[in-house]
Amino acid sequence: MKLQNNHLLQTQAYINGQWQDAASGATFPVRNPYDDKVLARVADLGAADAEKAVLAAHRAQPAWAALPAGDRAGALRRWYELMLENLEDLALLLTCEQGKPLAEARGEIRYGASFVEWFAEEARRAYGEVIPGHAADKRIVVLRQPVGVVAAITPWNFPNAMITRKVAPALAAGCAIIVKPAQDTPLSALALAVLAAAAGIPPGVFNVVPTNQPRAVGGVLTGSALVRKLSFTGSTAVGRELMRQCAGTVKKLSLELGGNAPFIVFDDADVEAAVAGAVASKFRNAGQTCVCANRLFVQAGIYPEFVDRLRTAINALRVGDGRAEEVAIGPLINDAAVEKVTGLLQDAVAKGGSVHYGKAPAEENPRLLTPCLVTEATPAMDLAATEIFGPVAPVFKFRTEAEVLQLANSVPEGLAAYFYGRDYALIWRVAEALEYGMVGINTGMISTTVAPFGGVKASGFGREGGRQGMEEYLVTKYLCWGEVK
Repeated sequence: MKLQNNHLLQTQAYINGQWQDAASGATFPVRNPYDDKVLARVADLGAADAEKAVLAAHRAQPAWAALPAGDRAGALRRWYELMLENLEDLALLLTCEQGKPLAEARGEIRYGASFVEWFAEEARRAYGEVIPGHAADKRIVVLRQPVGVVAAITPWNFPNAMITRKVAPALAAGCAIIVKPAQDTPLSALALAVLAAAAGIPPGVFNVVPTNQPRAVGGVLTGSALVRKLSFTGSTAVGRELMRQCAGTVKKLSLELGGNAPFIVFDDADVEAAVAGAVASKFRNAGQTCVCANRLFVQAGIYPEFVDRLRTAINALRVGDGRAEEVAIGPLINDAAVEKVTGLLQDAVAKGGSVHYGKAPAEENPRLLTPCLVTEATPAMDLAATEIFGPVAPVFKFRTEAEVLQLANSVPEGLAAYFYGRDYALIWRVAEALEYGMVGINTGMISTTVAPFGGVKASGFGREGGRQGMEEYLVTKYLCWGEVK
């Protein structure tokens, strides 16, 4: 891995503006999921280190919150510019530790940077309000203030963007933050800290605590009374546990949890467009996204045509090392992920599914899975109720609107949903009836900086992006002035 800016490859923790080893001296390996080679050995922080980071953030918080919003905005703007200036290095670093193709990695860096730009602008808009008083001598003012120190626990599938869309609004609001990145992908987080420091983010305001001891470090972040908010992206099971751990200190929470997105295609849809949307949604990052199409429901009248077109599209996808420019699908993140996806496929075949595989990888590599579609899929299959997180597209046949809505809403998750159709009455009905926090209509790509990202039901609560993303890091204070005569 040859970077133009070698300083971006850091292996120590970043606490209080200093690069530090773990107190124990322990490290853990970060591996390229494509070839399993060790990219670096990173500081393996423990509970004492995490407590040190919390204290640093607590001490830095008041001065950062007191800065004029324009000053915070200026530092964020410079951070955004530095991300774009170092785009190629950040993308290569991301591909090497996460596996996604370089083209997707570049897209993630731009996407991640867009949150920094957006919230640099939103920093100036944390408006309060004046409310007409309830008595002649009373005046009512509402202030918006930073919630306080924030902890962020981020996943491995988007190791850049999942950090910036939490850190940027926190910093814009005036909060100091501690980030615990996923142990599979800490290098992108540490590179962001390098650029944040260069942009003028003060010591202690942005801290990164890599660890291979997530329970110990997570326990400090959730248990500390100095941490006033936790933002987490990950599985529903872990989200439930973090909620329990945060209850003792009654923290403000944002949770983006598991997804099981339906992708519905009605008979009157543009089939070519629907197939293109399905491929973009399903196979991005090898299917390892929380909002990717998990269950494809196609109405009976166009089912054969849709399946034929999807089969052709899958045949064109090249699988391999994400560092190769022509590759569309890289490796899965680890062996456990491979085992899970292959198990779901075996269950589908055992229950009557028919599997069509696309172009096999040119080389033998157990983490490179051939993209495939499963036809004759049924609700009895495990993949109907499980977030697949792999390049497998199960296609279910349906006949009526009522039937598909029941199937789509039958799972506990409610993050993202998609559907294609042309009847505007049907579009309104289906959009309103889907029990999901985000709905893509005639598109398979919904993520954008300017809109609120988040789910309902077991997919969590809170929003990232849009003006709503700033609200998650602010609290409301009401001032009642008396004796105004």
